[in-house]
Amino acid sequence: MMNITDLRIRQGTLADMYEMQKLYVDTIKSVCKNDYNQEQIAVWTSSVENTSRWLSIFDKQDVITAEYHDTIVGYCSLDTGGYLDLFYVHKDFQRKGIANKLLHEAEQRAIQLNYDVLTANVSITAKPFFERNGFAVIKEQENVIKGLVIVNFNMLKPLA
Repeated sequence: MMNITDLRIRQGTLADMYEMQKLYVDTIKSVCKNDYNQEQIAVWTSSVENTSRWLSIFDKQDVITAEYHDTIVGYCSLDTGGYLDLFYVHKDFQRKGIANKLLHEAEQRAIQLNYDVLTANVSITAKPFFERNGFAVIKEQENVIKGLVIVNFNMLKPLA
């Protein structure tokens, strides 16, 4: 049983990229399978192959990782203007408070940067979590990727 007090929030580094990419693919395949079909998941997870995008995330965004016993169990990235780009929790560590800790840390960093809001493009699967944490849907989006429609939601949370 995981003890949330053993969770360490730290700055993500380029050395974490492979572990983060594996978590990304494994989590989407496992956690999102009830909301997206196999073809959509395959297209979504294929973005892991875009190495230049991943390198750009480490170069331009604030990457926050959650580590438990030297294993990355979740991460998020905060881009300019308060945009949460990546936000994933390991498939084997869902519903343990990790996402709440990551979101809290991202909010604190956004406030320090004087951002008024947090925004995110959120999957069908993640939408209830974000709603519970004060985000509202701005619009539903139909993204066409490699000929497939993948629905997500543009969401916003005001920061006090």
